Amino acid sequence: MLKRVDIVGNPNIGVFILATDDVAIVPYNLLDEKAEIIKETLEVDVVKSSISGSNLIGSLAVANSNGIVVSPHILDREVKQFEELGLKVATIPSQFTAVGNIVAANDNGAIVSPFLSEEACNVIEETLDVDVESRSISGSDIVGSLIKVTNNGFLITKNAISSEINLARKVFGVEGDIGTVGKGISLVGACSIANSHGAIVAKGSTGPEMARVEEALGFLDDNF
Repeated sequence: MLKRVDIVGNPNIGVFILATDDVAIVPYNLLDEKAEIIKETLEVDVVKSSISGSNLIGSLAVANSNGIVVSPHILDREVKQFEELGLKVATIPSQFTAVGNIVAANDNGAIVSPFLSEEACNVIEETLDVDVESRSISGSDIVGSLIKVTNNGFLITKNAISSEINLARKVFGVEGDIGTVGKGISLVGACSIANSHGAIVAKGSTGPEMARVEEALGFLDDNF
């Protein structure tokens, strides 16, 4: 299912919310009616939480079906909650705490910012059980903000060149395409949430943008 909905009051849905094929982790202050939309669209359980006491969950973590890599400032109670969800939890050994902004991953692979250390890459590789490729995208290190990837497909910033698109296909093991959301926003990772079952994009997204998202992420339904 594909929807354009105002979830958090601004286009940056992916900054606040983290979704896998099994669960969506959302801020405590998210309205229950919004949480229900996420539950229905992504076909997952919705869990209210925080990371490091912050509601910027999507920025401070990256996850797949195998685990979750989070800011090193995560609280003990948050670690316990994620472990109870069946996720292997690891903190990134880095000064860069916004893991979700600098890593894009599905169950097959991960593309990470080149400034991450070998140690940090090893933690990501072990926790998410994927191969890791260090690469900037369109000259930018915020690769997690520029790519939205699931186990069915990926949407990458419109500014990506052919070699970067081909790299994403190789690393993630799925087909994908360039695109935008929210009337031209290229930060597609920051402005959408998605898994294999569905996606929610910024409310202002146009019809052509929605069609591109639908194709890139491998959805057949046109419920938007």
